Amino acid sequence: MADGPIDLIRLEGAGNSVVVRITGIREAGPAAVDVLAGEILVDTPFVRGGIGISVFPEDLQQWQEALDALDAGQDIAWREGGRGPEMFVERDVDEERAHVTIKDGSMSLTTVTVTVPLDDAWFDDAYSRLELTWETWPLAED
Repeated sequence: MADGPIDLIRLEGAGNSVVVRITGIREAGPAAVDVLAGEILVDTPFVRGGIGISVFPEDLQQWQEALDALDAGQDIAWREGGRGPEMFVERDVDEERAHVTIKDGSMSLTTVTVTVPLDDAWFDDAYSRLELTWETWPLAED
């Protein structure tokens, strides 16, 4: 179990990074489902920024499914058409890298694409980060 923030998603290398950091739980009240508070952080030599997000239990389940698809060599979309920013990952398997696009169509109206290395070792770490998030902040699903 982690004592502080958890990087649910960490795609980085060659001076570029995209991180989805979970900072805690946001209690929604007796009639609603608790959600996780977090942020998406992008850092490159050219652009740097972040945006706050809420992560629902179904977002974590969708990230699990997206990881499975990405591990199978498919391109993925996470949080597409939902609340807040969306993330798309396109694999370039021949060069063991990925093009990660963060699209915020509601608040900042900004889209940024970052290229990062994506090798086989990254997947073990990504699954561990997801499991640590579930263990640290177990959220009840609907």
